[in-house]
Amino acid sequence: MTAAPAPIALDPLARDSAAEGALLRAAGPVVPVVLPGGVAAWAVARHAAARDLLTDARLVKDARHWAAYQRGEVPANWPLIGLAVPGPSMVTTDGAEHRRLRAIVAQAFTPRRVELMRPRVEEITRALLDGLAAGEPVVDLKAAFAFPLPMTVICSLLGVPERDHAVLRDLYERFFGIKPDPEGIRATVAALNAFVNDLVAQRRSAPGEDLASALLAADAEGGALTDAEAAATLRVIIAAGHETTVNLIGNAVRALLAHPEQLALVRSGEVSWDAVVEESLRWTPPTSNFLFRFAAEDIEVGDLVIPAGEPVLVSYNAIGRDPLQHGVTAELFDVTRDQSRHLSFGHGPHVCPGSPLARLEAGVALPALFERFPDLALAVPDGELRMSPSLVVNSLLELPVRLR
Repeated sequence: MTAAPAPIALDPLARDSAAEGALLRAAGPVVPVVLPGGVAAWAVARHAAARDLLTDARLVKDARHWAAYQRGEVPANWPLIGLAVPGPSMVTTDGAEHRRLRAIVAQAFTPRRVELMRPRVEEITRALLDGLAAGEPVVDLKAAFAFPLPMTVICSLLGVPERDHAVLRDLYERFFGIKPDPEGIRATVAALNAFVNDLVAQRRSAPGEDLASALLAADAEGGALTDAEAAATLRVIIAAGHETTVNLIGNAVRALLAHPEQLALVRSGEVSWDAVVEESLRWTPPTSNFLFRFAAEDIEVGDLVIPAGEPVLVSYNAIGRDPLQHGVTAELFDVTRDQSRHLSFGHGPHVCPGSPLARLEAGVALPALFERFPDLALAVPDGELRMSPSLVVNSLLELPVRLR
């Protein structure tokens, strides 16, 4: 076996995710990396390696296999601890337990339920666009459109009242961030736990026609959700149900405005909006790096070995532009390419169950936005746009646009 290369320190401010992804790919299919706080991990940086490892039973979700964490070397207030070691949900389990929890989510989060949301998604989209049309010509499209659409949709599904939407947004922005504020991290996690615990208690005592009630009522072999499992599952659904789509819409709009020749292909009808969604997912995936899986035993990848007990993250920034998978034009935004081969929603047993909803929302929002505002343009040069300082979410801090 070959000795591992020197670890690459990932940029906590995410100043150039594309360049960082290229650096990781150049280092090999799996690469030792250092996260904020000096936490060591391995990053999967090639498409083929990701496909193999995401279905490898030796990579598990159970943090009891994370040796450094079990030795107390990773503090409980590490800024990314809520993502690396969340509660007991389908995101953190494997095997029969994962199948049980995922089956419950699948019962409540069916394709039919998603498709039935289309009229509601269209209604929310129209209302948001009406509000934009009646307002100022320059707006932050993330705050005024890309965020409220998926947040309203997922909260409508769960029966969360509108007055709580802004509270959830603020909590999740802090949750996905990595600012070195140990007390703030604890407070954010506690506030999120309190919110979902309260929602579980409300739906236990007074079930409704919403997804939260359906989750609590669903059953599978091995039993229904406990309160702790329900709370963790709701945290996952709220986070994935809005954050992914916020980033997908914002990143797609930015890409189209930066590549007017690609936008022209879509507007002419030569290319579908579905193709725009898929190319945006590949080129600028909503999730930069997904934390964590843990090596339950030594795992050979090419000439390297990921030792047992070490954490592994998937760098979607790196694998989305892998030329071995997407050809020599992998670095280019091209809505005409084969759209069926990216992994931006994951792969294997843990593939994202909410991907149909994200695709539905983006597939409604993008054509409606560009039809309503055909002269839509960035209000600042593309190079001045700032990304959220996060190793996890690939998100613009704001997206200032000129509507007309």
